[in-house]
Amino acid sequence: MRSVRARAALGATVVVAVALIGAGLAVLLVLRANLTDQAGLQAEVVAREVAGQLALDVPYDRLETHDEEDHPVQVTDEDGRVVAVSKDLEAISGTGTDQVAPVPSPAAGGPTGSGGDDDGDDGDDGDDSAPGRGGDDSAPGRGEVDSGDPDFGNGTATVDGDTADYRFASVRATTSAGVTLTVHAGAPLAAEQEAVGSVRGAMLIGLPVLLLVVAGVTWLVTRRALRPVEGIRREMAAITASEDLSRRVPEPGSRDEIARLARTTNETLTALEASVDRQRRFVADASHELRSPIASLRTQLEVGAAHPELLDVPGAVADTVRLQALATDLLLLARLDAGERPGRTTLDLGALVREEVAQRTGDPVVPTVSVPDSGVFEVVGSRGQLARVIGNLLDNAERHAHSAVTVSVRGGRGGVVVAVTDDGAGVPPQERERIFERFVRLDDARSRDEGGAGLGLAIARDVAVRHGGRLSVDGAREGGARFELWLPPAG
Repeated sequence: MRSVRARAALGATVVVAVALIGAGLAVLLVLRANLTDQAGLQAEVVAREVAGQLALDVPYDRLETHDEEDHPVQVTDEDGRVVAVSKDLEAISGTGTDQVAPVPSPAAGGPTGSGGDDDGDDGDDGDDSAPGRGGDDSAPGRGEVDSGDPDFGNGTATVDGDTADYRFASVRATTSAGVTLTVHAGAPLAAEQEAVGSVRGAMLIGLPVLLLVVAGVTWLVTRRALRPVEGIRREMAAITASEDLSRRVPEPGSRDEIARLARTTNETLTALEASVDRQRRFVADASHELRSPIASLRTQLEVGAAHPELLDVPGAVADTVRLQALATDLLLLARLDAGERPGRTTLDLGALVREEVAQRTGDPVVPTVSVPDSGVFEVVGSRGQLARVIGNLLDNAERHAHSAVTVSVRGGRGGVVVAVTDDGAGVPPQERERIFERFVRLDDARSRDEGGAGLGLAIARDVAVRHGGRLSVDGAREGGARFELWLPPAG
C-alpha cells in the first residue's frame, strides 16, 4: 500500500480487531466458567440432598429429588453398580457408568431393599434399617456425608425422551451399615449454552460493523490530518520546479507535528536560500577579485611583449603573488565549505605563536609576544590551519596598527586563549560581526593592495569553529582592536 491513509486505517483496524477478539474470547470464557460454576453448585446441592437421605438409611426406592427432569440423579455403590436412579432417566454419560437400570447389590441387599426375601419376614430383625431395606423410617441410622469438595464433570442425560448436556457433581455418602455410595446429580447447561451462544452471535454480528466504523473513522481522520502534508508537498514540488527559494510552504495553525514539520521546512528553505545567496555572492566576489590581478598581470605582459624596456617585472611578480594567495584562500574556503575535518595532531599553541611571530622580524610593525615560559598550552587540530589563523590575525593587526601589535597566550575559560591586540583605529561595534563575512572590507581598508581581499578573518573564524573554538573581536585598552581566539584544550 502506497497510501499512508490506507496503511493507517488497516493498521488501526487490525489492532482493534485483535483487541476485540481477545476481549471477546475472554468474556466468553469468563461467562462460560461462571455459568458452569453455577450449574455445578446446583448439582452439588441436589447431590448432597440425596447423599443426606442415604446417610439416614432412606431406602433407594424412597429417595426424593426435586425437579427430577432438570436434575437427573444416579447412585452407584463401591463396585460401580447402579443402585438407584431418578424417575424417567433413560440414558446418562459422564458419571463413570452409563447404566440407568438398578441392579442387585450384595452389600445393600438388592435394589428394592428386600435382602432377597420378597415378604421381608425372615432374617435379622435388627437389619430393618439397612440401606435398600424396607425398615422403619422413623429410626434414622448413623451414616455420614463426605464433607470434602465434590467431583465435577460434564456429560449428557436423557430424561423422558429429551437429551441435554448437564454438569454433574459427585458426592459420597456412607450408610450406618458402612456401605459407601456415590451420588451423581446433574444440573442442565442449557442456560450456559444459550447465554454463550447469544453473546457469541452478538459479537459475530457487531465485530465486523465495529471494524468498518473504525476503518472509516481512521481513514477520515488520517486524511484530515495529512491534508497539510499534501499542501507542503505541492509547494515543495512547485519550489523545485521554479527554483524560487524565496517561496515558503504553508504552516497550519495547529501545534502538532505537521506544524513543526512545516516550520522546520521553512527554516531549511531560509537557510538554503541564504546559503545559495552567499554562494552566489562568493562566486561574484571571487570573480571580481580574480579579475583585477589577472587584468593587471595581462596588461603588464602585453606591454612588456610590445616594449620590453617598459616591462614592470616587480609589479608582475606582486600581482602573481597576490593572485596565488587569493587562489590559496579560495581553495581553503572551498575545502572548509565541503566539510573537511581538521587534523587530530596535538600541538603547543604557545610554541606555534612564537614561530609565527619569529618569521615577521622584517615587518614594519614587529609583534610583541607574551607567552608564559612555564606554560604548555596544548590543543588538538591541524597545525597548518591553526598557523594560518594566527598568521591572518597578525596580518590584520599589522595592517591597522599605528605602532604596536601585542600577542599573548594564556589558559582561560576552560581552554587556551590567543589574544592579538593593535593600537589602530579599532572596529566599530556595529561592524564587529560583519568583518568576519567573506570579501568584506571596511571603508578605510578598501585598497586591494593594502586591504587584501577580505578573506583572512572569514577563514580564521571558519577554521576556529571547525576546531571547536570561537573567534571574536572587541575594543582594546590601547584604543585599537583586540581579537581573541579560544580553543578547547587537548584531552
